[in-house]
Formats: sequence, structure tokens, C-alpha cells
Amino acid sequence: MMRRIYKILFWIALAGFQGCSFLEVEKFGKSDIETFFSDVDGLRSGLAGSYRLLYNFYDGEFSEYPEVAADMLYLSNSEGVSIADQYNYTSDPAQETGAVGYIWRDGLEIIGNVNNILQYAPDLKEKYPGNAAEIELIRAQALYIRALVHLNLCCCYGQHYTYTPDASHWGVPNLSILPSANDPVLRASVYDVYNKRIIPDLEEAIGIFGSTTMDCYHASATACEALLARVYLYMEQWQKASDYATTVIAKVPLTSYENYVNMYVNIETGSEAIFRLNGFRASKDLWKFYDPVSPIARPADTLYTFFDQPDDIRLELLYATKDEVKTKACRKFYVAKDVVEDDKHYDPFVSRVSEMYLIRAEANCYLPGGETTAANDIKALQARALGKQPSEINLVYSSVEDLLKLVEKERIKELCFEGHRLFDITRKKQNMVRESSTNSIVKIKTYPNDWFVLPIPMDEIEANPEIQLNPGVNY
Repeated sequence: MMRRIYKILFWIALAGFQGCSFLEVEKFGKSDIETFFSDVDGLRSGLAGSYRLLYNFYDGEFSEYPEVAADMLYLSNSEGVSIADQYNYTSDPAQETGAVGYIWRDGLEIIGNVNNILQYAPDLKEKYPGNAAEIELIRAQALYIRALVHLNLCCCYGQHYTYTPDASHWGVPNLSILPSANDPVLRASVYDVYNKRIIPDLEEAIGIFGSTTMDCYHASATACEALLARVYLYMEQWQKASDYATTVIAKVPLTSYENYVNMYVNIETGSEAIFRLNGFRASKDLWKFYDPVSPIARPADTLYTFFDQPDDIRLELLYATKDEVKTKACRKFYVAKDVVEDDKHYDPFVSRVSEMYLIRAEANCYLPGGETTAANDIKALQARALGKQPSEINLVYSSVEDLLKLVEKERIKELCFEGHRLFDITRKKQNMVRESSTNSIVKIKTYPNDWFVLPIPMDEIEANPEIQLNPGVNY
């Protein structure tokens, strides 16, 4: 599949970023790509196309999978839903039209697009020196997107970073150039994906961005720093995770209690947005998946047990009311604002500053003298959720272990259904335990487990027979 994607699939934007459409160029050779990238307009369109493909990636199976395969979601209607295989841990390499195939394929399409941008940008900078600054910013955004997608694919198809002591287990292919049709494409170790692709790409992008200000719908230096905080958290490099989170927190404020719900349901950006994906005139798969009226998926009962205060503002996003009847539902991807139907959209968060507080809190639990900072960060989130001041919050804990449990509890409440839960369970080396009332055939998966990753798709194996497989799930 990988070589076929690179060889015959190339997506470009025909219009601006909002409402852009795409052209699929099939069975065209290298010369057609060279023609497209022969001027700066081609580079601009390639970047816009990559952003829209990234939105589609987050709007589908990639966002659903880490929630469905975890413990805080109840799949209320699984009939005809391909993601039910991940709910029941029955992923099959042949499932090309579900999470197994789509996450792999869609991620590689994005990487292919941004690699084209990165390949042709240097020549265009020489050819159009008057556009050099713009071309460099395009290159920086492409580097961020490439790092982000490599990380996401690695989370889905490779075990977490500390699964082996040296992270030598298989991740995903480390792709910086377009491979030729006859070259085997092999998976790199998770160590190499993180240290030779993700981190260098983000560091280079930060250097290019410098002090340039970007809106939250485009990659930026701050978005790179936020992603590095997440990466170092996953690597258990606590000081670096804390430092990058602190850098971002100093730049970006938390959204207020009064505006918290609106940043999800009223098409408002939210002051804490670091990087969001623009869903204007785009698909609405997550909307359908969590639709409060007829949900395919809803919050599991377990999730509500983490909320100690009934007036926690976050609960407003976990209930829907129709005809005065209150039901359990996720409203993070449902727009309630009274606008014409075509203008209703949701913009998935890739990074927001609440996550940075949680990263810094967790990291500081492992750092000497970090308990006070960790506690203060949790107080900040709880205070915002309750419309109070941090000084009014009293955290009760008697050990670092107790504080870590509070951090995890806050992370569950704050980031539920935003694509983190399974990855949090596995990196903490925990068992996945569901509520007793789950309708899945799987109530528990013990750690470690081969089934905490997806199999390499069969189409990829057939096109690329030398690629390394995932034990247990590739059968």
C-alpha cells in the first residue's frame, strides 16, 4: 500500500484553506508533481491540501480508536460500524476499510504530501527569492505536520516508547523522502522515529518560525513546543516535558470558566487553543459518531464517577437534553450555535493549553521538589472547572503516588474523547479495565499486550512484503 500511495496518490488544494476541494491525480509520474511544484502557488496549495487531509485524519478513525479501545466509552450502536472491531479487540490485517487500513493509509498520504513540499521548497526559495520568507514558513508547517503524523502513527501501530528499555521495538517507517517503487520500506524503531524524525523536525520548525505569530489553525512555534512537551512525556524525560509545557503555559492562557463550553459547541476558538483543525465545510464523522440525538458512542458510566462536583463545567459537555430529558452524551463535536446548517462545524483540538498543565503536573511528580508545581497545576484546572480561584481549591494527598492519581483523574476529565485515553493507559503500563455493563466482548486487557496496537494492513504487506509485522495481531 505504501508504495502505491506514493506512486499514484497525490492530493492538492484547488482553492483556499477554508472550503478547499482536492484533486486526486492517479497514475501520474514524477514530472506531474514537479510541474505542480514549479511555483509558489503549488507550494501554497500543497500545504492547504495537507491541512485538510490532516483534518480528515482527525475527524475519523484516528480520533475514535484510542477512545473506543479504552475504558471511558460505551459503543451504544455497533451495527455496521467498522470501529466495533477495535472496541472488541478483533482487529484484522484485512480490515482495509476500517481503522486498521484507514489510519495507516491516511497518515501516509499526509506524510507523502508534506514530503513533496519539503523536497521542492529549497529550489523554489532560490527561484523566487522574494518569497523566501513565506516559503520557509510553509516548510516549517510541513515539518510540524510530518512530526505530528509520525507520532500518531507510531502510537497506533507501535507499542509506547518505554515498552522496551531502549525503545528498540518497531514503530513506523521513518519517511523523509519519497521512496522509489522498487525500494522496500521498512519500519524504524520507536527510538529512531522519536529521536531521528519527530524531535529534529519540531526543533527545526521552531528555529524557522522564530517569533512569527500564527493563528491557531496553522502550525506555529508554540504548537511545536506543545507537541514536544507531549513527546517528552511519552519518553518519560520529565524535565524536558515540564520545561516545554512551561514555555507554552507562559504564552497561552486557559480559556475561562464562562467560555469553556462555547469553545466546543458555539464555533468559538477558545483562548487556550494552540493548534486546532478547521472543519468549515468539511466532513462531520465525529459529529455523527457522538451525535447526542442518536449516538453511536457515548461516555461510559465509569467516566462520570471521576467527577466529584456536580457543578463541574466539563459535565455540560457530557450530557445532552432533549424534550427536558437529560441523557449521557459527548458534545465536544456537536455545534449548538444557531447558524445555517452548512456553517455548522467543529474544529478538533490537536493541542490546547489544558494539556500542558496536565503534562507539567505529571512530569513534576517525578522531579525533585516538583510536588508543589504539580499540585498548583491541578488546582488551576479544577478552579477553572468550578468557576473558582485556585486558592479556593483544597487538594488532599499524602504522597507522590496520591498526587499522580489526582493528575490522572484530572487528565481523564479534561481530555476525554480527544484521542488520548488508550495511549495514556499503555504508556503508564496499566491494564485496560471497562465497566461491568460494557457491551463489548472484552472487559479487560492486561498489560503488556500485543493487542494494544493495530496490525499492519494486509494491503501494505502485499505491496511491501519485507515490512516488519506486529506480533500477535498480524496473523
